[in-house]
Amino acid sequence: MLSYLALGLLIFVALVLFYGIIVIHDIPYEIAKKRNHPHQDAIHVAGWVSLFTLHVLWPFLWIWATLYRPERGWGFQQIQEQQQVDEALLVALQEKLDAQAERIASLESRLEEKA
Repeated sequence: MLSYLALGLLIFVALVLFYGIIVIHDIPYEIAKKRNHPHQDAIHVAGWVSLFTLHVLWPFLWIWATLYRPERGWGFQQIQEQQQVDEALLVALQEKLDAQAERIASLESRLEEKA
């Protein structure tokens, strides 16, 4: 009786490990699907290939899946746009600073004339 119980337990553990590994390897694909990644099919296939390559590709698939975000894409375009906005803001602030410096200089000259 105990032999059958041990055999059943062994089969159960083997099945849980087998399906657990498959579920773990689908995590990058699930991330890609959730983020509407443009390469989600490639990530899914590479996850299956990773099962046969001793999981070498899996960390790279995780990184690949998490790089893309729906609201900003890959993120490179917005960085350049943000730099242009920052430069324009910097120029505007410099103009305001120059105007304030001129105003201070004129106020100082008035004070010197009165004194």
